[in-house]
Formats: sequence, C-alpha cells, structure tokens
Amino acid sequence: MLDLIGAYENYLIKVKQASANTVASYMRDIRHFSEWLQEQEDADVVDASQLNISQYLSYLEEEGRSGATVSRCLASLKNFYSYVVSSGFLESTPVSDIKVDRGEKKLPQILTSREIELLLSQPVPTDAKGCRDKAMLEVMYATGIRVTELIDLDIDEVNLELGVIKCTGAKKSRTIPLYPAALRALTVYIHDIRASMLAYPDEKALFVNVNGMRMSRQGFWKILKHYQQTAHIEKELTPHTLRHSFAVHLLENGADLGSLQELMGHSDISSTQLYTQMVDQKLKSVYKKCHPKA
Repeated sequence: MLDLIGAYENYLIKVKQASANTVASYMRDIRHFSEWLQEQEDADVVDASQLNISQYLSYLEEEGRSGATVSRCLASLKNFYSYVVSSGFLESTPVSDIKVDRGEKKLPQILTSREIELLLSQPVPTDAKGCRDKAMLEVMYATGIRVTELIDLDIDEVNLELGVIKCTGAKKSRTIPLYPAALRALTVYIHDIRASMLAYPDEKALFVNVNGMRMSRQGFWKILKHYQQTAHIEKELTPHTLRHSFAVHLLENGADLGSLQELMGHSDISSTQLYTQMVDQKLKSVYKKCHPKA
C-alpha cells in the first residue's frame, strides 16, 4: 500500500510549503498515532475508526499530556485525514465530531490500597492461566512499568535470586526490585508454568498468551478488564492506572522524587512531579472531609 504518511509529509513540504517545525510537529503526532494503532489494534491508519482516535486521545491524557498537547495532536490528525480523503483513499474522515478540553488536565485516577489488594487477589493460581495472570498483575504493581515494557520483558531480564527485573526502555534500561509477593508469584510462573505454555522452547518472552507466543498489549488489556469486573471495581481501570497507583502509593509512603523518577523511567522530573499534585490533592480532600472546621 502507498505510504500515506510519507506522501502527506511530501505534500506538506512541497505543496503547502509548511515550515520545518510545522512539518516535524505534524509528522511526530501522526507517526506516534500510527505506532499506537498498530500496537493496539494491528491496524493501518486508513483502517482507524472514530473510536480508535478517541481511545488514543484518552491514552495521551492518561500519559499526563496537557490539554493543549492533546488538542494539537487532534489537529494534526484532522489535517492528515482531510488530506487522505481529498486524495481518494477514504470516503470520510474518522476525526469528525471529536473534541478535547484545552483546559487544565485532569489528574489520573488511581486505585486505593484496598482496591489494589482486591484486584491482585482475583487471579486464582490453580491453573497455568491463573498463575500467569497473578504474576503479571503483581509485577505491574510491584514495578510500575508500562504495559509495553511488561509485554516486552524477556526471561533473561528476570533475576529471581536478586528479586529484580531489568526493564529496557527506548533510551536506557533500569533495574527494579520486586516485593516478596510479586517475587513468589513470578517464581511459581517461571519454575512451574511458563515452559508448559511456550509454543517454542527457545521463546524469549517472559509472558506468553494461550498460543505460547509473546503476550500482546491488547491481550493484557482484556485480562485486566476481566479481573476488574470480577473484583467489581467501578473506577475506570487501564494498565496505566496500575502505574499511576504505584507512583502515588510510593510517594504517600515516603519515597523521594528522584528515586521515583528512576523507578518510573522518566527522563524529565516534571513528569514525576505530576504525582506530587495527586498526593496533595488527596490530602486536601481528606482535610476537607475530616477537619471539623473545613
């Protein structure tokens, strides 16, 4: 199929004669969406639905992007799909009737400690799937890693003796410890379960699906949603909710920002500082609810 993204970039440069900064901004937004769509739905940009785009914008908000940034991404996608329609590759744009709030971004939702315990208790480790799911959820909350980092983990990036995992990100890797319950669940999965689930003995993926291949992002999403339902958790729950909860719970229990930044894999401390706002907001809420004069 024609490289529509490349063709659009050429159109911006040669026909629209857009500035280098404008072209770079548009292409960054569009390529990021294309990568997300491929990873999430295994789909091409011409197959994107309005729901896909709404979900993508929600994902950006969950990542802590500002309202202005999300609005800019939406504008980039609107212009791109207008080009695709005018070029005859689509009859209509999937970006119609989508709006975002440019105002102050909402702070991400987190689970309480009680809700975390409830969620982690849902997988019943009496069969292979239950043991695998228990290990995945425990590792997610123990480390605060992103869902893409979870499914990208290889078996040789786990050190059970030291009780740590090595998480390799786009720019650098980081070593993250596991609390005892997570280490136990992961040890059971690796020693007793994983080999029987593999499609091929040389499979490197730590977590595999029922077909014995590397777990997908969508596959983990469905697993999480299943346990959300069985736990009767009514809050909106995504893989990133576990990451946010990990960060806030550490701060509430005395972690410093520098250590949290390292654990989260943030290149910029400002991304980590978002969680101090969440802690402050929670304290204000408790104050207003509990102080007799509030």
